[in-house]
Amino acid sequence: MDHFLYRDGALYAEDVPISEIAAAVGTPFYVYSTATLLRHFKLFDDALDGMDHLVCYAMKAASNQAILKTLAQAGAGMDVVSGGEYQRAKAAGVPGEKIVFSGVGKTADEIRAALTGGIRQFNVESEPEMEVINAVALELGMVAPITVRVNPDVDAKTHAKIATGKSENKFGIPISRASEVYARAASLPGLEVIGIDVHIGSQLTELEPFELAYTKVAELTEQLRAEGHNIRRLDLGGGLGIPYTRSNDAPPLPVEYGALIKKTLGHLGCEIEIEPGRLIAGNAGLMVSRVIYVKSGEDRDFLILDGAMNDLIRPAMYEAYHDIVAVQEPKAGVEQQPYDIVGPVCESGDTFAKGRNMPPLEPGDLIAFRSAGAYGAVMASEYNSRPLIPEVLVHEDQFAVIRERPSFDEIINRDTIPTWL
Repeated sequence: MDHFLYRDGALYAEDVPISEIAAAVGTPFYVYSTATLLRHFKLFDDALDGMDHLVCYAMKAASNQAILKTLAQAGAGMDVVSGGEYQRAKAAGVPGEKIVFSGVGKTADEIRAALTGGIRQFNVESEPEMEVINAVALELGMVAPITVRVNPDVDAKTHAKIATGKSENKFGIPISRASEVYARAASLPGLEVIGIDVHIGSQLTELEPFELAYTKVAELTEQLRAEGHNIRRLDLGGGLGIPYTRSNDAPPLPVEYGALIKKTLGHLGCEIEIEPGRLIAGNAGLMVSRVIYVKSGEDRDFLILDGAMNDLIRPAMYEAYHDIVAVQEPKAGVEQQPYDIVGPVCESGDTFAKGRNMPPLEPGDLIAFRSAGAYGAVMASEYNSRPLIPEVLVHEDQFAVIRERPSFDEIINRDTIPTWL
C-alpha cells in the first residue's frame, strides 16, 4: 500500500495534489510520502515483535537526510555502506550505537571515523578487512565490535546484478571457511566478535532463499558457539522485494518474513537485525515528469519526457519495470494506446518503457513513475549536464523541498580551470 491515490480525477501524494507540487518546483522531481515510509518501517518492526531486534534502514535505497530523520525518529537504526553514508546518518541525528557499517571496501579512514564517531558493529566482508579494522582499533586504543558476513551460496532468484549470496559473488566469506575465519578474528585483540551477518540479494520475491540461508546461519551459530564464540547477534540483511506492478503476483509480506525468521532462528536467543531498504522507500516515492513531445514514428509513437535515464537509471541499468501513470486520471473507458516512453538524453538506452499502453497524452501533461523511491534519486547523475532533480517530502497536507535543483551556474562553477588555460 502507498499514499499516492487519485481524488476527483487528480493524483495526490497524501493530501497534496501532485500538480500543485509540479507548479511549485518544476519537473522532473521526486516526491516521497511520510505516511508510506513510516507504515513500511512499522510493518517490519511489528513483524519481529517478541524478539530482541533492530530494524536498520538500508540507506543506500534513499539517503536524503529528511528521510533518514523521519525513520530515525520512528526508532530505526541505519545500515551504511560508505563513509559518506555514515556521515549522513550522523548528520540526521542517528546515534552511532544504531549504525551498522556494511560494504566490501571499507577504507582505514572510514573505519577510523566510525570508531571515533561511534558504531554498532562492522559487518566484515573479508579477512584483509578484518586485519585492517583490528589495526585501526589498536591504533585508537579501542575494540571494534564485528560480525563476519558469510556467503551461504544460496541462489536468491533475483536479477544477476543484485544477487549477493552465491559463491561467485564478491560478498562475504564462504560459509565453509567460517570456523577458521572466526578463530582468527577471536585471536585479534582489537576485535570483539559479536555475531554473524548474511545478505543474499535484493528484490527477492519468495521466501525459500531466505529459509535456505537462515537455516545455514542457525547451524553455523550452534557450531561457532560450540567452538567458544559468543554469538549473540544475527544480522540477516534485507532484500525483500516490492510489487513494481499492480498484478496479484506480489512478493511476501513483512509479517510472513518475520514469521520465517522466528521459525528458523527464534530458538537461538539472538538479537536480530534486519536491513530493509527497498521495501521501506520504494513504494514511498514517485518520479514525476512532463511530456515534452508526442512523436509519431514509422511503426510506433513516442512520449518524449523531460525526465531521463540520468534521473531514474533503473530501467536502463536493470531493465527494471516501473508502473507509469497519468497524473490526471483517465476517464473511464478511454481507449489506451502503446507508446515508447523515452527521455531526452542522447542514448538509445534512455528508454523507460516500450509499447506501454497509456491514455492519449499531450505535450505538457504530467506522468508519474510509481515505486521510484528506492534507487532513484541516490543513483541519479548530471549526465548531459542535466541538473539533479529536486526531492520533495509530503506530510499530510504539507510538502517541503528537501533537495533543491541546482542552477546551471552552480553546476558549471564546480569546475576549476587550471592556471595554464
